[in-house]
Amino acid sequence: MRFLAVHTSALMYSRIFLRLEPLGLEMIAQAARQAGHDVKIIDLQVFSHQDYFRLLDEWRPDAVGVSANYLANIPEIIDLAKATKARLPTAFYFVGGHSASFTAGEIIEHGKGAVDAVLKGEGEVGVVQLLEAAMAGSGFCDVPGAITADGEGHPPAFVKSLDDILPARDLLPKRRKYFIGVLDPCASIEFTRGCPWDCEFCSAWTFYGRSYRHVSSERAVEDLARIREPGIFIVVDVAFIQSKHGFDIGREIERRNIRKEYYLETRGDVLLRNKDVFQYWKGLGLKYMFLGLEAIDDQGLKKFRKRISLDQNTEALEFARSLGVTVAVNIIADPDWDTHRFAVIREWASEIPEVVNISVNTPYPGTESWVTESRRLATRDYRLFDIQHAVLPTKLPLPEFYGELVSTQQVLNRKHLGMSALRKAASLVIRKLLRGQTNFFKMLWKFNSVYNPKLQLADHQLPVKYKMRLPHSTATPDRRSLYIHVNRSHSRQVDEKTERFVAGSKT
Repeated sequence: MRFLAVHTSALMYSRIFLRLEPLGLEMIAQAARQAGHDVKIIDLQVFSHQDYFRLLDEWRPDAVGVSANYLANIPEIIDLAKATKARLPTAFYFVGGHSASFTAGEIIEHGKGAVDAVLKGEGEVGVVQLLEAAMAGSGFCDVPGAITADGEGHPPAFVKSLDDILPARDLLPKRRKYFIGVLDPCASIEFTRGCPWDCEFCSAWTFYGRSYRHVSSERAVEDLARIREPGIFIVVDVAFIQSKHGFDIGREIERRNIRKEYYLETRGDVLLRNKDVFQYWKGLGLKYMFLGLEAIDDQGLKKFRKRISLDQNTEALEFARSLGVTVAVNIIADPDWDTHRFAVIREWASEIPEVVNISVNTPYPGTESWVTESRRLATRDYRLFDIQHAVLPTKLPLPEFYGELVSTQQVLNRKHLGMSALRKAASLVIRKLLRGQTNFFKMLWKFNSVYNPKLQLADHQLPVKYKMRLPHSTATPDRRSLYIHVNRSHSRQVDEKTERFVAGSKT
């Protein structure tokens, strides 16, 4: 079977700061290829819709699978489904990915027959069975995670071992288009899956059922050795929760004498608990670290259920600085913020050396806040669920909220983009340009063309073709009802004083 795997277009934030290799799609592609299918990948972050339709006409795939990792891309996916069916009526069109797992039923409904199936959960398990069922013209009830207009099959299943499949990196054209900040070009790699924390605004733990699994150090470095790009983005929710795993991978990297520059994301308490492994990775090439602080006071941290104190976050920032790595942090802007609160955040952001990103508090399907806050939504337009638009009612008039938001985000622009950044990194920019790498250079000048209060406000006036389905209940949810994958070994929590995982009694 000819199978075309598709990644959707870039969102607002990724049009400036990053363009990441579609690693999950490469894993799906490899699983299908290992089963004997003829597979191609097209990434609409890099290619146009015209390129996609040209490939449909020339290659005429038997199946098209689209990744819906981001909620804001769902209208694009449904429109592509209808256009694909108009060109190839017999092609099997299905959708998978993180956000699709939480919105599967409504995607089928919106598709009106154009979306044949949605595959929930980890796609490597179900994709081969799904393609086989489509090829045979049989039902999908035995495919784990499959949902069709006729109903739902078996629950999604975990990959038996994360060592079983290496991503099909060779199928991805134009690899030099992928970058994150100054890591240009940059590939992505996976060391672990899952997160044992339960932040109120996040759906990573509900997707994986609070499980936490890792790739063996040998397999991780085998994959790393195949990567030609000098920059590596470590795609994990929280890096180095278990320091032994971090050391094991690092020693294997040293043994094979692999030289790369790394970007990772972690939590402040993990950073403090495992200082030694982060210091070790600084020697291996760790250059950039992202910390999800989310709030600058204990009240905000408690609201988001970060399970970390302000003092810990402050200490973590100080330690990260001492490593000599570039640190970026995220702060969540609440729709209830007023002008004073925005001013406080601006002052704080301008006084610290870190790169500060401001995202908007957004209740996503799969989060606890979606169940408790969704009845208050000011919009049900998928396209606005990108953490850069306000989808809940704002305390300030919406035009004023966006004005304050962008003014606050301009702190990042003044400190780290434009001429200021170019002066600091002139030699680096020149070296990259001489090698034909333009992603980082272009990033420095895009902020004002993307972050604009008038444009953000205008997005709310666009006609809404597809509306999100609201949950049935706004009561405090049973957490297990939120899970896509059920963690059969009970929910897991991290003991804050050790690296031990303990069975959670409150689920």
